[in-house]
Amino acid sequence: MSSLAFLVTELQSLASETRRKHPDVREAAEKSLAILRSSPEQATANLASDGPQSDDLLRPVFMGCATKNAKVVAISLGSLQRLIALKAVPQSAVPLIISTMNDCMNQGVDIQLRILQTLLSLITNFPAVHGQLLGDALLLCFRLQESRIAVVSSTAAATLRQLVMFVVDKVVDEDRRDELSNSDKFEAVLPNGATAKLGPSAHDAYAVFEDLCLLANSEHPRFLKLESLRKTFALELIESVLTNYHDLFRKHSELLLLLQHHLCPLVHKSLSDRPNFPLTLRCTRVVFLLLKQFSQELKTESEVFLMLLIRIIGAESSDADSSESSQGHLTRPLWMRVLAMEIMRGLCSDAELMRNVWDRYDAEEGGSKVFTSLITALRRLVTERPQLLGVCQQMFGVGVSTHPSSASTESVYGLDVGGVAGMVASAASATVSGVANMMTTEAGLSVQGSAMKLQCIDQLDKADSPPIPESYLYLLGVQCLVSLCEGFATFTAPLYNSLMVQKPRSAGEPVIRAPPALDLSKLPQDEPTTKHLRTVHDMVESGWPALLAALSFLISTNLSDELFVDVLASYQALTTVSGMLGLTTPRDAFFTSLARMAIPTRVVSSLDSYVPNEPSTPRTAASAISESFGVSLPGGNTQPPGLSERNMACLKVLVASALFLAGSLGESWFDILEALQNADYVLTMKGARQPGSKRNTIGPGTGSQPGSRSVSTSGPASQSATSGSTQQPTSPQPRHPLLADLDPESLQHAIQRLFDASKNLDDNAFHDFVEALCKLSAAMIGMQSDATESTVAENESTEELATSAGLSPPVESSAHRRRVSGIHLPRTLRTGDFGISKLGGVAMLNIHRLIYRSPEIAWDPITGHLLSVVRHSHAPPTIRTQAARVLDDILLVVPRNISTTGELQPKVQRRVLDVLAQQVIPDSATSSSTTVEIRRMGLETLHQILQSSGHTLVVGWETIFEMLGSVCKSAPAPSVGATPAASPSLQQELGRNRPPPLSYLNEKGFTSLVKIAFQSLTLVCDSLSSLSPEHLRLCISTLGQFGRQADTNIALTAAESLLWGVSDSIQAKRREEDKEPEYSALWMSLLLEMLGLCTDARPEVRVGAIQTLFRTLQLYGATLSLETWDECIWKVTFPLLDSITASIRRASAVAPHDEDSVPATSTQDLQWDESKILALQSIGSIFQDFLTTKIMLLDSFTKAWEVFVGHIKDSWLHDNRMITTAALRCLEKAIKSCSAAEELKARTMEALEIVWRACDEMGGIVLEQGPSSPSGKPSVAGNSDVRAMTQESLMAYVDVIRCTRSVGRRLEDQEWPLERLTRLMTVLKGVLTYPNSPDFRPDVDALNPVQSVVMEAVDSIELSAHGVASLVLRDLSEYATLPFLAAFDVRAAPPPDASSTTTKSSRAGHNGVTYIALSKKAMPLLVDLFLRFKEDAAIYADGTVEALFAAYSIPIKLKYECPAPSKFGKDQPLWKTATTCFLRIVKECGCQVRKLQDSVPTDRVEGIWRQVVETFRGGILADCSAAERFPLDVQEAEENFDLSLIASLEIDVVPYLGDPSIPDYIVSQLARVLQQGSRLRESDDDLPPSPSSLPDFPKPSGRAEEDRPLKESDNFDTFGDGTIGMGTTASGQFLPRERFSYWCFDLLFLICSDISQDQISSRKRIAALSIPSLLERCRMTLVSYVADESLRGNLPFPRAREEELLYVLRKLLALKLWPGTLWAALSDAPSTHCVQQPELDRSLSPSAVIADAVKRSTRAHLFHFYPVLCEIVSIPRRTPTAWVMSAAPRTATSSKEATSSDARNSMSWTDVANGVASEGHAVELDARTLVKECLREVGRELGVGR
Repeated sequence: MSSLAFLVTELQSLASETRRKHPDVREAAEKSLAILRSSPEQATANLASDGPQSDDLLRPVFMGCATKNAKVVAISLGSLQRLIALKAVPQSAVPLIISTMNDCMNQGVDIQLRILQTLLSLITNFPAVHGQLLGDALLLCFRLQESRIAVVSSTAAATLRQLVMFVVDKVVDEDRRDELSNSDKFEAVLPNGATAKLGPSAHDAYAVFEDLCLLANSEHPRFLKLESLRKTFALELIESVLTNYHDLFRKHSELLLLLQHHLCPLVHKSLSDRPNFPLTLRCTRVVFLLLKQFSQELKTESEVFLMLLIRIIGAESSDADSSESSQGHLTRPLWMRVLAMEIMRGLCSDAELMRNVWDRYDAEEGGSKVFTSLITALRRLVTERPQLLGVCQQMFGVGVSTHPSSASTESVYGLDVGGVAGMVASAASATVSGVANMMTTEAGLSVQGSAMKLQCIDQLDKADSPPIPESYLYLLGVQCLVSLCEGFATFTAPLYNSLMVQKPRSAGEPVIRAPPALDLSKLPQDEPTTKHLRTVHDMVESGWPALLAALSFLISTNLSDELFVDVLASYQALTTVSGMLGLTTPRDAFFTSLARMAIPTRVVSSLDSYVPNEPSTPRTAASAISESFGVSLPGGNTQPPGLSERNMACLKVLVASALFLAGSLGESWFDILEALQNADYVLTMKGARQPGSKRNTIGPGTGSQPGSRSVSTSGPASQSATSGSTQQPTSPQPRHPLLADLDPESLQHAIQRLFDASKNLDDNAFHDFVEALCKLSAAMIGMQSDATESTVAENESTEELATSAGLSPPVESSAHRRRVSGIHLPRTLRTGDFGISKLGGVAMLNIHRLIYRSPEIAWDPITGHLLSVVRHSHAPPTIRTQAARVLDDILLVVPRNISTTGELQPKVQRRVLDVLAQQVIPDSATSSSTTVEIRRMGLETLHQILQSSGHTLVVGWETIFEMLGSVCKSAPAPSVGATPAASPSLQQELGRNRPPPLSYLNEKGFTSLVKIAFQSLTLVCDSLSSLSPEHLRLCISTLGQFGRQADTNIALTAAESLLWGVSDSIQAKRREEDKEPEYSALWMSLLLEMLGLCTDARPEVRVGAIQTLFRTLQLYGATLSLETWDECIWKVTFPLLDSITASIRRASAVAPHDEDSVPATSTQDLQWDESKILALQSIGSIFQDFLTTKIMLLDSFTKAWEVFVGHIKDSWLHDNRMITTAALRCLEKAIKSCSAAEELKARTMEALEIVWRACDEMGGIVLEQGPSSPSGKPSVAGNSDVRAMTQESLMAYVDVIRCTRSVGRRLEDQEWPLERLTRLMTVLKGVLTYPNSPDFRPDVDALNPVQSVVMEAVDSIELSAHGVASLVLRDLSEYATLPFLAAFDVRAAPPPDASSTTTKSSRAGHNGVTYIALSKKAMPLLVDLFLRFKEDAAIYADGTVEALFAAYSIPIKLKYECPAPSKFGKDQPLWKTATTCFLRIVKECGCQVRKLQDSVPTDRVEGIWRQVVETFRGGILADCSAAERFPLDVQEAEENFDLSLIASLEIDVVPYLGDPSIPDYIVSQLARVLQQGSRLRESDDDLPPSPSSLPDFPKPSGRAEEDRPLKESDNFDTFGDGTIGMGTTASGQFLPRERFSYWCFDLLFLICSDISQDQISSRKRIAALSIPSLLERCRMTLVSYVADESLRGNLPFPRAREEELLYVLRKLLALKLWPGTLWAALSDAPSTHCVQQPELDRSLSPSAVIADAVKRSTRAHLFHFYPVLCEIVSIPRRTPTAWVMSAAPRTATSSKEATSSDARNSMSWTDVANGVASEGHAVELDARTLVKECLREVGRELGVGR
């Protein structure tokens, strides 16, 4: 609804209300309504413009007000209000309206309130109301304000404020408009008497404000027609004006004059009079506005007011009311001080005002020092009642004792700032009467508990002062101080940031991240900012002591978290402002105070004395209370000492401030770093502690760390421990940032960030930071060194130990420093030094400074300090090790970060290596485990530097080699010519065959150093190309030192791998012609260094060095000059052999020998042997590769060759045979190399001759030790200096001879002479039969290696020369007999208790030398060679063939006693091989002997045939009893094999045996052999001897004994002797192989018969010489039968006896002799008469003639047995019978009995089976029948019965 509608409604109500009583009013109202309804817009316009209808419209309103009717008046005023709102009232009606309202003022409350509303609307809607009219309106309000009705009074007061504000506001509008003309202005008289023309509004405002001041001062107003006005209300109006229009006042001097002449005196007077709370309150508020807004305009008045306020603040408070105080001016009431403090808080929060105060009063000489006085007053205020503020237990730390007796100046408040602090602390200590008091008091300060809900200065409605908390005054003081500090910071920090951090930078200038302090002298002095900064500088410089005293006191009191944060923030603000402005002293003081509060000394000192314990009993009430309130009871310290939350908050601020001011701290870093050191000590100790109990925290979000309990919590929940409030805990609220992240980890991270910020410092600031850090570290280490010096061992003199001056703190400050640091020394001994640790981190972050800045800035301080610690022998080992680790990290990183390759790179590298060398190289001979560890770390660093940056190193190699060589301990190499001089005690210490210990074995600590250094050396050797010759020489010598170290792997790698790499590098550089001489000499020094390692005591090192030495020679030998080769031969190769040989001799001389055995061989001896073997093998390879191209071209070749061969011969005589083998192989390689040197034939032949002479001498040694040696037994006892030859060495020896022969034959194309070959064969035989080798190999299935090479050597001999074939055949014949004549068991060393019987039993074992394979090889070879040279008479004439047969005869005789031909195979038995080979030779021998009989001596022929017969005798008569165990088929096969002997006799021997050149005894021997071979059973001793008709023929000397009885019994003198001896019934012992006996019997009958018709004379001779044996054999059968038959009677004979009898009778019946053969046999010369007998002597008697004729008969043998035949035929019993095959025609009768024809024509079953005879018919033939036929044959021969 619009205002017009409201107006219509109001008029209608007015018309309705006055209908009856006031009709005129009704009519006027209705008229107005009619006008409004007819044209509302026109009506309102007319009103506003004072048109013609305005009276009609306003008339009902004024008429209604005049009725005095309250209701009508109210409606009328409402209508008037609507009209005013519609601006429908003309300006001319305003006076009438005011007058009308003045008339209605006495109406009721509603009317009065409506008047006030209307009046306010009127004045505000008609700004043109000025002067007296405005005064009337204001007067109306003033009067209503004095109403006793509260609502009216208050509404009127509010209306007045608005009207006064409107009046003043019109001045603003007036000023904004164009200037008024002078005619429009009013003249006003100013307070100073002057006049001024003012605009209407300005004049109104001036008049109103002046009247307000006069009324407030109880004076009469000049504009308002008031008698008086309440001072309080007047002051309130004044305050409202000043509050809202202070800018207007500054523009109008007349208004300022009112302030100066009226208001200020008024206020000063009011404040100086007796205190009245309402008035003083308002005066104070006005003063605040005056000071706040007009301090510049009212300089003097402001000074007065400020000093007045300061005096009020500093005055002692009185709790009594001012009206009761008789000395009210002397003692200010509390509320007055509170009011003063409340406005002072507002002033202090205005930083600009405070700066102006300083500039106006304090900065001027002789000024009143307002600011200084204010600071002092505030400091006194906050410290005047310490008992009220209490003591904050958290500031002591946790877990420390807080006894009253220990509450001192420092222990309670942690202050050290002079007397003020001492005074405050003493006052505070008076309240600390005991732990119980501290637990029950509620002393403390907090916003919640100390502040008023509504500050005192805002309580305008109070007539008396409200209840004020006792601590509220001090809370205000805290807030004032905080505001002041914040003001400093908020002003300075942005300027500092803009001036120092964000200032414009030139191109390339880096961003400033840690700016220095402001230098105000360098800033433009005319600029306001500079002046302001100077002001702040002076303010802080002047006020810091008081501020520090106040803040340090407050922070130690029982503040709430909020206040604590404020105070702590103030600390931070003052600290940073001081730092920014370059105020060193206050900055350091604040830092020191912060450090003391952050790390209480008591916590640090008591930390290590704490012993955690877990109580076993339940908690006591006291411990529970203690735990709840966060304080410690005496003796109840159950928490480990540590930092409380507030301590950590202080630490956080300390770190943050230091971080902010890092660029300007300079020397002050030392104290800050020391504080951080202590903090780190406490934090790490607390963090390392295990919780003492489970109840270690209270409440959530406490920010506690393990093992500690936070006392203060955030928000209201912490009140029980801070301000003593009884509020219940509520939900935790977000904490202030300063109280967040207060755990040890976060703080440690914050501390670390401070050190990380060092990278942002400029060079000078960084230098100061590092110097302070080094100074701190030096001080701490110096203390610890003092503490540990007493533990140095007495045997270590202090003069010998290095000391560092930089580590010893000044003597006068040592005790103080020890007290300040508070660190328990053993703690740091365990964990390392804080300064060193942080120094390492700082260095890592500032590597660029170490590299690219001058060394004085960072490098020298850091490395110098670390080196001084490392080399400080009295410093604790852990600290030294820590310093070494940090130093190594720095040295490792620096080379990696060099990005340039200019002049800087070598400088930095030299710096790094020089520092590292000081760590690695010891400065004295004395060393400890710590020194060794430090050196080890340095060497590891060197290794890593080389690993990562070695390729970039351009300088410092000599330093590197010096470092590497410093870890090596020299071990003297054994001299070549030295003799062993070990004492008995040394030998006992070393043990058997153990060399003396190396010197470096005594220091185990150096082992790790050597290992690490060697790794670095390995890396160096990977980049040899960058080394100069001098550096390479250093590298070689260093490698040589490492090659002599104790660690075998290292020594081996140095000797084998790294020196090889150096050699490669040198050789690569030798290729440049201009550098060849220099690098050749360098290479020779390398070889000599290797040579020194070739005789190292350790075999691995020796082997590696030897291999490397010769691999180098081998690889680069082709590029070496002859002069270099000559040096290599005489300076390297031969000295190497000499030195190794000397070492072996020494070891052999030291080693004891057994009495009757070879020298004992230890492992070390074997290792030395292996080294020499390797050397020899390598020399052989060198000779093989370079003999013809280099070595043989040397002038000294012949001498060198003689020395070389002499070494080989010496090895043969004295060395272990492993060495000997290698030496011979080496010689063999060298000889083979000579073969290619055709152009050097003369030198080669000379060399070969030298070799043969040596081989001849060595062969003599072999022969001396052989089985034919004069000692008679195979032993080396005859030459104790010569060791037993091994098979390997013998084989190598033979190979050398073979190689020598082959090379010589290739060069000269001819074989050695027979004499040398004979010596060769002798030596080879000696080698073959050498019995003393310890390493014989099996030689049954195959030749062992020695036998193989010997056979190969024999095979290689050219046999074409005269006598060579015989030589070889004879020796091979001997080889074939070795299994039977020279086999032996290998003699092993018997155990001490072995008996002599073990040797006998061992022959059956497998560890013997059998020569079986050799024999199997030689026997067929002999056949081949014989067949090759069978037509050579020489082999017959010189006895070779005879020796050959003799060799075969041995296995043939042994037959089944021969050794097994193989172990694992199925080779033919040796005797069969011999038999086969023998028969092959016999087959050719007979005809060849006959052909060559003219060239072969007779005795040789006799010997050949004698040996042939002897061999057949051995084969026929061999013992075959072993064959009886064979299976029958095997036995049959064996008999069939032996048949070859009989066949060969018949075919190959008998035809040639009858030659006249063969003696008779040989033929007779063959017959006797067949006679013996034909026996079926053992001969009976009781048989009579046979007739001895055969004459004895001479036997050659030396015949076997077993032949004699046979030959003596073969002769018979009586022809036809029929003597029958005694018989026996025993069956006798039958011999095996019955068939073979009959085969012999058959051959005996055959050679005596006339069947063969070739070579008749020869056969007759054989028959004549063989008949005696045949007749004797038959006689034995016949006579034994007759003798035994008479005894046996009807007892039948064994089958064999019967068959033998029948066989003999049948053969005798069928036998036909050559005519006269028997006669010749019975004569004295059978060979002479066998062909032609003398004529019959007719003169003899008939019987004699008959007898002589009968002997010449072909049946003479039947006549010989005639008596026996007669005996048989006369036997009355049945004779033996047998079924035989008869070739006679069958008779008509069917009887199976044999006839006379059957007897004559009988055949053997064998002939039929073999197809010799056709099958006849079987008949049963008995002995009697055969005898009868024999007798008939005798008769027929005599001519009887023909």
